[in-house]
Amino acid sequence: MAGGVEDDVGFAMSSGNAIDQVAQGQLFLDLVLRNRFNRTILDRFSDLGIDDWWLTAGCLAQSIWNILANRPVEDRIDDYDLFYFDADIRWNAEDKVIARVADLFSDLPIRIEIRNQARVPIWYRKKFDIEYGDVSAACEGIDRFAYRTTAIGLRKLHDEYRIYAPFGLEAVLEGTIIPNPVLPLRDVYVAKVIRWRKNWPCLKVMPWPDNPE
Repeated sequence: MAGGVEDDVGFAMSSGNAIDQVAQGQLFLDLVLRNRFNRTILDRFSDLGIDDWWLTAGCLAQSIWNILANRPVEDRIDDYDLFYFDADIRWNAEDKVIARVADLFSDLPIRIEIRNQARVPIWYRKKFDIEYGDVSAACEGIDRFAYRTTAIGLRKLHDEYRIYAPFGLEAVLEGTIIPNPVLPLRDVYVAKVIRWRKNWPCLKVMPWPDNPE
């Protein structure tokens, strides 16, 4: 858990007022679980027997933004991202998981993208021309999103929801996009927020810092 703290109600979030964190976590859950596809994925995924995994990114944030915009909760969500970690970085091992996920959710009219975060360093430099760094847990992929606002993971274990939010939940609940310059991905950030603003004009966007630390 990078930069987060975990409390006794299943939230792993950035340091802050514990009461506020719990209230934000309950609101976050209420909103994202109105999306029936989020609920179904969370209910079923444990059947695969993978321990370290998260439902993450747009399908969570955009469910909330749709509600804020008074639109159907599943509207304009392109895909549903699942991150997992497996030390077996062979391509065919990941491909088998992709096939199992496709079969498990074949009845849903959505696109599910699942990727082994242990494999990301293998292809990341070729795609973005920068080093990604080693990965030892699925949550580390969330830590490196270009936008703090959607750097959130959600999973369900033994009928309990777990939230991973290293930068907190306030920004996503308010519809404020905040950059995360941990990697030099200004162009990725700008392109994404332009598309998001077209779909959700009410979003407030913070600029990428000129001199990220």
